[in-house]
Amino acid sequence: MTPNRPLRIAQISPLILPLPAREAGGTERIVVDLSYALHALGHEVTVFASADSDLDLPCVSALESLAFFEARDGQVPPGLPGVLEAALMEQLRERLADFDIVHCHGEFFHAALLGERRKHSLTTIHWRTDELDRQLFFSAFPDLPVAAISASQARTIPPSNCRGIVTHGLDPARFGQPQQNAREQALLFIGRMTDQKRPDRAIQIARRCEHALKLAGSRDPGNPYYFEHHVQPALGGAIEHVGGVDDARKRELLSAASALLFPIDWPEPFGLVMIEAMACGTPVIAWNNGAVAEVVEHGVTGFIVETMDEAVNAVARLPELDRSTIRARFLERFTAERMARDYVAIYRQLLAER
Repeated sequence: MTPNRPLRIAQISPLILPLPAREAGGTERIVVDLSYALHALGHEVTVFASADSDLDLPCVSALESLAFFEARDGQVPPGLPGVLEAALMEQLRERLADFDIVHCHGEFFHAALLGERRKHSLTTIHWRTDELDRQLFFSAFPDLPVAAISASQARTIPPSNCRGIVTHGLDPARFGQPQQNAREQALLFIGRMTDQKRPDRAIQIARRCEHALKLAGSRDPGNPYYFEHHVQPALGGAIEHVGGVDDARKRELLSAASALLFPIDWPEPFGLVMIEAMACGTPVIAWNNGAVAEVVEHGVTGFIVETMDEAVNAVARLPELDRSTIRARFLERFTAERMARDYVAIYRQLLAER
């Protein structure tokens, strides 16, 4: 292969949501921004996604997304996600010869389908990789190249699989210039209403600081009781749940907030909303868990905390942070173009191997 020639790249999206994502869907946002950034760098990109997707790139589909069928039919059979993935994998199988690199963002069928083409593929797992399902997956396919999204995640990916670390990036054009002073003194939480994301901690912080708090995000369908028992009883007055938000509303909330609270209680493999906040110049107050320390620069783009008292003290220190500096650090570290260049380096490394 001629060095540095444009690559023919297939990006394989999960099928839970269409592209681009309307509200939730961090993985889908990465697939879209990465695909457009690779195209802007001169590569030939084809996206394999659900039939209800809408992209200005070549797109191959089989069936609609899981979200489409849930909206149309209500309850769907538990085997439907597997059917959707199998149908898309058949489309990929028929076109494998058209691509230099196949980059998969879903799991798990592609590993078996690719066969000998695994050596010229890359898999990004947008979830924790320390649990039994992923560990068995790695042991079954030790020759499957995987890119970690953080050093924290990489520690749980076997060396035989892990081919590098590529942290997430976003298109800066989706985010406006930061306002030096937030229009509101409200704190902000964005995420699923679940015990992993801990909106109840955000509520406690706001109450102790006597700040208003906006909670943005949908109830977790896998754990609806969490919202009913830990969030809903606290709503009212200065504590408001605004529900799920699209990109425009998210930008509006982030730009107006004094800080994003990220009080997670699980080994977050990256935490996309943190760099969305940084893109708006909004500081982040985050619990030191998972990849947080790789994303937030303590005292520059936010504060990393271990306890509730530290979080409350961090709110008092927010005036120390400069929103223009936070935006500048995002531009230096977390753009889609940087992400695309990092992935291309891995693609070329894989293609150069024999």
